Amino acid sequence: MSRLEEERRRLFGNDRGSGDAADITPATTRVLVLELARPAAWQPLAAVWQGVQADLAWPAPAIAVNGMDGLQLWFSLTEPVPAAQAQQAVAALCARYLAGLSQRRLAAWPPTSELARPQTLEVPAHQAASGGWSAFVAPDLAAIFEDTPWLDLPPGVDAQASLLMAGRSLTPAQWRAGLATLAGPAALAEPQQTSAASTSAPPPAPNAAATLARDFLLQVMQDEAAPLAQRIEAARALLAAG
Repeated sequence: MSRLEEERRRLFGNDRGSGDAADITPATTRVLVLELARPAAWQPLAAVWQGVQADLAWPAPAIAVNGMDGLQLWFSLTEPVPAAQAQQAVAALCARYLAGLSQRRLAAWPPTSELARPQTLEVPAHQAASGGWSAFVAPDLAAIFEDTPWLDLPPGVDAQASLLMAGRSLTPAQWRAGLATLAGPAALAEPQQTSAASTSAPPPAPNAAATLARDFLLQVMQDEAAPLAQRIEAARALLAAG
């Protein structure tokens, strides 16, 4: 096994599907992928890349060009999580950092009802549709691939392995804490009614973001393996949300 393959398996396992199984969502996953394409744009993804580190205390996700028309962020977990929980996390990340973008430009692994599967989950690999190569890229080089999110030649195996060697996986504690932050009280706040007419109207149904947030908080609060302080904060957030 090459050093590159060792690093890919260390970070991302082998649960992303390939061939005839490519569209089958697994029951659990160790990897989340968020893709922005048509056109590729680094600035919005940079907000996610920086935000998960600053706001959630998560390790930096790997950055990739998909070899066709998009850029990707790859998140690694040390232990598998339920696919449904991973899908909720992706939705929450999009709501927090990418709310102004059309969902038609976004894709995710695991795919959700709103976000399709990324066009490729093979990195690095030759993409027959475009003739280019997908590849992992360094953060300081990501912006230069906005117009051409591919490599014309095969990326160096050693260079790709070296990029992945610096990557770290989310621990279960980091994952739970990040979900609790994504589902914080601000995410649960309901819009305030500002007119007499609106005051007399029936209350609106909870929006999708609020529902996801409550699910996150309930999972953290009921998780006996989570630190007691996190479970208490989750309970407080639920109480504050009513």
